[in-house]
Amino acid sequence: MSFASLGITVAIVAVVSAAGGAVGEAPRSARYDDLVLFFRDWRAFQKPKVVNGVPDYTAAAMAAQRAELPSWQRRLAAIDPSAWPIPRQVDYQVVRAELNGLDFDHRVLKPWANNPAFYVTVYADESDQPAREGPLAAGGIDLWAYEAPLTAARAAELEAGLRSIPGLLVQAKRNLTGNGHDLWVLGTKSLRQQSVDLAAFASRLAGAPESLRAAVAGSQKSTDELVAWLESQAASKTEPSGIGVENYDWYLKHVQLVALTWRDEVTLMERELARAHALLAMEELRNAPLPPQQPVATAEEFDRKFGTGVSEYMAFLKDHEILEVRDWMDGALRERVGKFHGGKREFFSEVDYRDPEVMRTHGYHWFDKGRMQHQPHASPIRRGALLYNIFNTRTEGHATGWEELMMQAGMFDERPRSRELVYILLAERAARALGDLHMQSNELTLEQASALASAGTPRGWLTMDGDLVRAEQHLYLQQPGYGTSYLVGKIEIENLIAERRDQLGARFSMKQFMEELDAAGLVPATLVRWELTGRQCEKTRRMLGH
Repeated sequence: MSFASLGITVAIVAVVSAAGGAVGEAPRSARYDDLVLFFRDWRAFQKPKVVNGVPDYTAAAMAAQRAELPSWQRRLAAIDPSAWPIPRQVDYQVVRAELNGLDFDHRVLKPWANNPAFYVTVYADESDQPAREGPLAAGGIDLWAYEAPLTAARAAELEAGLRSIPGLLVQAKRNLTGNGHDLWVLGTKSLRQQSVDLAAFASRLAGAPESLRAAVAGSQKSTDELVAWLESQAASKTEPSGIGVENYDWYLKHVQLVALTWRDEVTLMERELARAHALLAMEELRNAPLPPQQPVATAEEFDRKFGTGVSEYMAFLKDHEILEVRDWMDGALRERVGKFHGGKREFFSEVDYRDPEVMRTHGYHWFDKGRMQHQPHASPIRRGALLYNIFNTRTEGHATGWEELMMQAGMFDERPRSRELVYILLAERAARALGDLHMQSNELTLEQASALASAGTPRGWLTMDGDLVRAEQHLYLQQPGYGTSYLVGKIEIENLIAERRDQLGARFSMKQFMEELDAAGLVPATLVRWELTGRQCEKTRRMLGH
């Protein structure tokens, strides 16, 4: 991508064309305040209507929402942002991407009809993303946030949320009409896990109000009934579940704001996979005289090494003036360290248990989430999580790139074997992304895509005997563009670092760059690059209609 400076005036005609209609019925405006008002109204419209306490995803309700969407597209197209400062034009582009996301849901994904996992609304673990990954029904319940003993207010809040689940799952039996085999089978598995999570939560509710325990039991019973129905229908679900290359290209451009095509991404992922394996081979050659890294083996060793790992990582960031370290950051990492688990390990535990500091770098996610709480963005449009996971090239991309950047900064110089772990991580991200791409093009089934990802990951750590490899491919099948966002975003942010260094020369510092990056908020990496540099590469310029 070129560093050449390009014009940035928005062509409102292109915006209207992308929206699919004229602006005749909407009064024209050039006021940023009108975009903020539109955003507030849009977010209310985007949510499903609630009928008797249950989100309505019936065919009639979705048809009604789809019929109204063009008027929202025309209303947005009537707002002209071309004279605004770049940060406000960025806000406009993320709102437009959200509208395109709902449009794509209605035209292509239709998760309420095609994806049983859409109806999973109980979450046992905290997501490290601004919003939980994948398309999901409204009304999700974070069980992990309800710690016993519950106050009366918290118990009542939880009970109210659980009461909507039976009605939603009864509705799901009518709504789900898709024929995609992989979405159906893996979605059934996800709902089966919801039942397991509810049962585990119920076991911790001794002394809780009887009405709450009944709500948990009712939710589990309804989940089990839906699982049984899904299993009874599975044999008839024989079609592929990918969206196809043409739809994938449209989604990248108009929703994820990635200025690449499916073919471009295949090329990039193949290149990154080869690069990771080649550099891993050189690291292994250099480190051959050293003993292999042994994984953590006991709870005592886990607590000691992970605690020390957080301390050393934070000190490294501060001492090398890489990042402005805030008081809350240390705790944000320590709270998510977790507990020791013996026995068989999945891929990320294989890495984590050999050097806890490596995955703490990827834990930049917790800094991102912490800033949303401690340093909320000035723009009301960027203050919360964007819809349709369109933040992922920034969140996943930066966190992935940060692993290698910290390695190059010298973080693992005293533990050379840990450099191998960074390239193993890179290879795994590229291998699973290739599985994702060929699954969405319907060249591979989910099982075949999982096997491809497993085979491309060094040392056999992403094993087909585990749960992770299929769970990752299932997420990527549900959420186009997610599996590739780790490396697409990494590359985009590396381009941004290079461009800022080119612009600033001797005045460039990593610490100041990171302040700028974080201040831009959690928007697509292409928009961060535009905001920080004032420039766009040719592909991005065309993508945004400039």
